[in-house]
Amino acid sequence: MKRIFTTPTKLTLYALVLSLYTLIAFHKPLLDLVLECVERDFNGYLLVGSILLLTLAANFMVYYLLLYLLRIVGKIIIAISLIANAVALYFVNTYEVLITRDMMGNLFNTNISEASGFLSFTPLLYVALLGIAPCIYIFKRKVEYGSWRRMFANVGVAIASIAVIGVANMGNVLWIDHNAPRVGSLFLPWSYIANTIRHFHHQAMMNREEIPLPDATITNSEREVCVLVIGESARKGNFSLYGYERDTNPLLSSDSVTVYDAVASATSTTVAVKAILDHKPTGKLYEILPNYLSRNGVEVIWRSTNFGEPPLHIQNKSNLAKLRERYPDADDRYDGILLEGLREEICATTADKLLVILHTSTSHGPTYNKKYPAAFERYTPVCTTVEMSKADPQELVNAYDNTILYTDYLLHSIIEMLRSLEQPSAMIYISDHGESLGEGNIYMHGMVSASMAPREQLDIPFIVWQSAESRELKELNEVGHHHIFHSVMDYLDLRSDIFDEEKSIFN
Repeated sequence: MKRIFTTPTKLTLYALVLSLYTLIAFHKPLLDLVLECVERDFNGYLLVGSILLLTLAANFMVYYLLLYLLRIVGKIIIAISLIANAVALYFVNTYEVLITRDMMGNLFNTNISEASGFLSFTPLLYVALLGIAPCIYIFKRKVEYGSWRRMFANVGVAIASIAVIGVANMGNVLWIDHNAPRVGSLFLPWSYIANTIRHFHHQAMMNREEIPLPDATITNSEREVCVLVIGESARKGNFSLYGYERDTNPLLSSDSVTVYDAVASATSTTVAVKAILDHKPTGKLYEILPNYLSRNGVEVIWRSTNFGEPPLHIQNKSNLAKLRERYPDADDRYDGILLEGLREEICATTADKLLVILHTSTSHGPTYNKKYPAAFERYTPVCTTVEMSKADPQELVNAYDNTILYTDYLLHSIIEMLRSLEQPSAMIYISDHGESLGEGNIYMHGMVSASMAPREQLDIPFIVWQSAESRELKELNEVGHHHIFHSVMDYLDLRSDIFDEEKSIFN
């Protein structure tokens, strides 16, 4: 062992060892996925071998260049990448995630309290054994860097190998095109590096100045209040309002609410919330609902215990930190803080039209058991581990169902508050997306795009309550996120060129 660390090794061998380690230690999920997607024939095994060799050659080339050009800095960069690989592999193995742009967006939009919910002994073990341990070799091993001619020769061989692999798989272009999003998401470290760049580029594009929508007109001066509640990770299948065998909606079931079958347009909070607030499916940054209504004479109140909303250009907005400051005696662990002082704030407004948006976090995993007060722990025992794949399936469902029971209480409390106002009012509840609870060995949400997501992550509740003085609802077979913008406009009697009556739930 002493000889290994004291005898210098050529950079070629050093880079090859590191690339082989990266291939063996971090790419079993990639190998499993490819084997699942190919036929067990010559062409299938050619694809498997080509992908493994491509991973080896690409990592060898980059490691060699980093080490030759940057020396100790290159070693630091590689060491950091191995630790990051270990973290990524833990999430891939534990939560069946695919490392996509949306997944990186979820990571960068996760706050400290949410991130701490994933901490356990297992991810630390991954980091220690697969990340930190090989760093000892990286920094202890002495390296002969060689000449620039050798550097060009080795990099040239790597590039030539990649080119040969590409030519050999010309006949597999259709397979590669079809499977590239899933296969590419498991290349480490390339997947999270490329998708981090894609995420921040997307954010930069999204944070440009909003494209203004046509001016709107308020068609009457009647005082009306609309409360829009954006749920978090609430799936339709666990609401008794939709036929679930457990009575998870005991209060709402007596509130004369109307439910619609709804499908989410995305499985990550950032994308889904934007869709809820957009007037149509678009990749552009148009004015979102609160900004648009505020500019056109509607008073808007925004309260959130969550993250991931598009840029808000309204005066009255409160995140969890501001709510804590305003209501120091409230229990800030749960979404009940969103309702603190809300009735008084509504009554203090003078505008004829008022929109209140509450962005909750009630059913966000993996720590479902920490999302509701003890009084709502009806279904027991509950899952207390963050390693959901190791949890008892029924305990996991029990904890999740308790979050739905708490959601029922929160929505009922909002309805009771609106009833007490004795003026035309409505509450609309829609979830950003659903949640997987182990079906198909998949957990949580946002791991894949909506086009590949299971139904548990797409089928969401859409619940409407109105005061007696309000209006008739349409009978619709299915609604979605983009019905919200036009339904809220319709309820508050706003009209403009972009209003789509077909997208409103109101007659």
